[in-house]
Amino acid sequence: MLSTEKLADLRLQLLKEKNEVENNLKQNDHFGLERGFYHESMGELSSYDNHPADEGTDLYEREKDIALKEHYELQLSNINHALEAMENGTYGKCEVCGKEIPIERLEALPNTTYCKEHSPDQFVSHERPIEEGVLMPPWGKFDMDDKNEDVAFDAEDSWQEVASWGTSETPSDLVYPQDSYNDIYIEADENIGYVEDYENFIGNDMYGKNITVYPNPQHEHYEAALDEEGIMTSFGDLPAFEHDAYVDNNNKNERNI
Repeated sequence: MLSTEKLADLRLQLLKEKNEVENNLKQNDHFGLERGFYHESMGELSSYDNHPADEGTDLYEREKDIALKEHYELQLSNINHALEAMENGTYGKCEVCGKEIPIERLEALPNTTYCKEHSPDQFVSHERPIEEGVLMPPWGKFDMDDKNEDVAFDAEDSWQEVASWGTSETPSDLVYPQDSYNDIYIEADENIGYVEDYENFIGNDMYGKNITVYPNPQHEHYEAALDEEGIMTSFGDLPAFEHDAYVDNNNKNERNI
């Protein structure tokens, strides 16, 4: 049971805390949230001429203001509720179980009307910021490379397209330095617009016939790569009479039998 003197001290502490919160909200104009749009709190007319990074900073500040305003309003509501409990003679007892709230808890948190076990603030959120779902390394849920053979233009492709125009990195920044600035972004050697190298110089008619090789630099590079490996094709789809040259003698003998 609280003594009259202790109850008066707690009331004085609550009134002082209430005055401070109300003054803070008044001085900062409720964090500028009484206005219709956050541009008004910054003197801006629109977002049209603002850099996206500046817009991101402004949005973060707006979110912070909303959180702080909610915090102060909750604090003010708890103070008023505690003062009402004092007027009703129920202050110092838990609203849930009716047990006496320890004096140490009231001195540390005079605006509470709950014991520690029944405090509504017991819940601890384990939810992660929604941004983490987008920023999961390396490209999060927008990387489609390994998902059901999806060939959609995903986030990784978007980065590669932008990076191909230049980044702040230099060839010496890479583990394996490149000869050209055009080759220093991730998967710079990836085929764009085609899958197999030979698609750059082989064509056919609308019926899939009359296959023709069109000599070009890609064809020369492809032939040089095959010669270096000592093979005729990189995909092994050869007629039997051409395939014989690329099997060992044992396999040849087995087929002859």
